Amino acid sequence: MNATFRQLRLFLALAERGSVTAAAEACHVTQPTVSMQLRELAEAAGLPLYEQIGKRLFLTAAGEALAGTARAMLDEWLAFEQTLNAMKGLEQGRLRVALVSTAKYFIPRLLGNFCTEHPNIEIALEILNRDGVVARLRENRDDLYIMSMPPENLDLEQHAFLPNPLVLIASDGHRLKGRHLELADLSAERFILRERGSGTRLACDAFFSRAAFVPQVRLELGSNEAIKQAVAGGLGLAVVSRHALPARPADDQLTILNVDGFPLQSRWFTLYPRGKRLSPVAAVFLEHLERTALEWSERRESGS
Repeated sequence: MNATFRQLRLFLALAERGSVTAAAEACHVTQPTVSMQLRELAEAAGLPLYEQIGKRLFLTAAGEALAGTARAMLDEWLAFEQTLNAMKGLEQGRLRVALVSTAKYFIPRLLGNFCTEHPNIEIALEILNRDGVVARLRENRDDLYIMSMPPENLDLEQHAFLPNPLVLIASDGHRLKGRHLELADLSAERFILRERGSGTRLACDAFFSRAAFVPQVRLELGSNEAIKQAVAGGLGLAVVSRHALPARPADDQLTILNVDGFPLQSRWFTLYPRGKRLSPVAAVFLEHLERTALEWSERRESGS
């Protein structure tokens, strides 16, 4: 089977974006060009690679196999290019990072410092819920993955780089503000929790289960911003990452309650499949993250 790198890149863009139009836009070519190249690729394969049902494209079994092979080949080529750049003393390349949504509150700050030090490195971020990041991790689609609750059923390299305290918040004018509380004092309160499967929800459910506490759940939301707005509006209490709050929670009309067992202690991790060969760019970023994250967190908490 003869196939060009250009065809493989176009097909991978189609597989990841789900349409010829999106693949053309991602690769900066015309739709007719994509269609022609994909048709030639299918002819070389001797089997259909995708089919269209309504407005959606679905990969065939042959297409799924080709997508995995194309991704592996292009990743190897990218790693080779970065190795050559490193040998030349150049810092060029592309870094792909998938992270859970809560990490968006601090990763861009750390990336800013990294980009200042390495201005020729292109950064591609995918911000998803935990299930979305785990799906990309299973397929090895990125250089690094960032989350607080690594999946236990995957063989992974894990690097803890930052504490992730989970705090219990209420509206700034809540009657429990300023009191020392036990969990039982919250039995009559309504809770607003993250969606099931999120890292915060997994840690929260595990803690409540150990304490034999059953919260009265009013809402389940998939966004920290929506949760903070609901809590500020007096709809209930919530457990969120301290990183999702400003240095002064009162700026968001929120307060952190003093409850036994809180904050729940968690950590942020960078992950990648065990045995994966990190690109030079990914290795440099991993070292940067571990060096600067804790320092940044301490500055933030001190207000400096």
